[in-house]
Amino acid sequence: MRKLTHEEIAQARTPKELLATVERLPIYGMLDNVRSLYNVGSIFRTSDGALIQGLYLCGFTARPPRKEIEKTALGSTESVPWTYFKDPREAMKKAKSDGAKICILEHTTESRPYFEIRKNDFPLCLVVGNEITGVSSEVIAEADISIEIPMFGMKQSLNAAVAYGIALFELVRIWKTR
Repeated sequence: MRKLTHEEIAQARTPKELLATVERLPIYGMLDNVRSLYNVGSIFRTSDGALIQGLYLCGFTARPPRKEIEKTALGSTESVPWTYFKDPREAMKKAKSDGAKICILEHTTESRPYFEIRKNDFPLCLVVGNEITGVSSEVIAEADISIEIPMFGMKQSLNAAVAYGIALFELVRIWKTR
């Protein structure tokens, strides 16, 4: 075993000029009032790695161009399609018009473990909420599915970008499992 070189890793990547022609996964991401610009950038980078349809930035979530976003996004703000919606309900309306179910990452009375999503739940829009208050009640009221990451220690939640990454790549695994 040896570590791959940057050149070897780059050979497996989709070139930026071909991204518009590649089939993306049937997943959208939605940021509901995410306050940390570094979390926004990290979510862009994770979304690029998963090759999702795009991101909806909602409410007071910061949007590119911002140096704080770029610090963690590392250029992925140019490879991930994104749209800003002041009202998150407009973003959900757009996702639903594209056939997606709204899947919130939040502790609710009906949430199930994130690994229990099924293929027939796709396409879906994964919603991550504010770092302090979580997903807003107006978004929860219109959601189709609620998932959570089981926590076994003292804390009940993870950083928003970390939780998004865990849930998103499990969705990728589920989708790609034939």
